[in-house]
Amino acid sequence: MKVTRARTTYYEEEVPKTLSEFRAWEFSSGGTTGADFQVFARLLKKQITKSLPNGARLVKFSRGHYYTSGFIERQGQYLYFSISDVRHFPGSWYSDILIRTAKSDSDFTGGSNGYTNLTDFTQNVNRLLN
Repeated sequence: MKVTRARTTYYEEEVPKTLSEFRAWEFSSGGTTGADFQVFARLLKKQITKSLPNGARLVKFSRGHYYTSGFIERQGQYLYFSISDVRHFPGSWYSDILIRTAKSDSDFTGGSNGYTNLTDFTQNVNRLLN
């Protein structure tokens, strides 16, 4: 009787320096968050901050165990966003960002779920904050 087994080969690889380079990246995995995800989360936070519509500000940004979330505020209106675990949903951090209205910067249940991609993030955040 034969069994099929997989072998893992470890190798070193440069962590991407830009957010776009992470689109094809296979993230590390383990009990603690890897250095690659830490770099990714920093770059993503910068991109989200840069992509905010006029008058909006990032009031909370959380880096979880391979996922991120946060709150955006403009004139007393809040929006919650969330990016799924990047290890199990490759590329979804770019194409499937959950967004919904919120009552405050601690309202995790909020309004109806909607989705946007990073390209249309500004436009869709602006629409929900109007």
